[in-house]
Amino acid sequence: MLKKTLLFSLISLSVFSQNFDIDLLKNINQNRNKDWDKPLNFISETTYPASLALSVGTWGVGLIKNDKKTKRKGIDMMSSLVVSMGSAYVLKKTLARPRPYVTYPAIQNYYIDNDFSLPSGHTTAAFSTATSLSIAYPKWYVIVPVYAWAGTVAYSRLHLGVHYPTDVLAGAALGAGSAWLTYKANKWIRKKTRIIRILK
Repeated sequence: MLKKTLLFSLISLSVFSQNFDIDLLKNINQNRNKDWDKPLNFISETTYPASLALSVGTWGVGLIKNDKKTKRKGIDMMSSLVVSMGSAYVLKKTLARPRPYVTYPAIQNYYIDNDFSLPSGHTTAAFSTATSLSIAYPKWYVIVPVYAWAGTVAYSRLHLGVHYPTDVLAGAALGAGSAWLTYKANKWIRKKTRIIRILK
């Protein structure tokens, strides 16, 4: 009896979540101001170039100035981007969730994307970059703009009809989590290699 109740609860929760997911997307996508389509698509398209430029640029500045701390920050940012985007790619291929406009033709997609939906790669990259930058430069004038940009990227994916809200939430969690874990892992590796050098 307990197994049946648990199974029924899980199925009900799954149906409720799916209904909530598509209802929220329809509300955002179908009631959108279409004048914002092009500007939001532009912001969305800045994601990969900006993420790459910020991480490589930080490392490059450290290299030019011969500043070890800045180089490390750049390496942390690049590592986070590689880990988060690699994870997003594997999850997309594994989960193989179709885009919302494929499953629900009423969704008005701004363009057609040929890969799978979960998680949102743009949101993953944006939140990975925002979190990495916030860790590297923990100042309000860095944190506020980069998270505003990442949040706008996430919203744009719904506005443009190319992702479900859960895709975007998963991307934000994956990007931010990857940045934090990569930072901690790099810090641990540096500490260990320093200890090994001292022991030698």
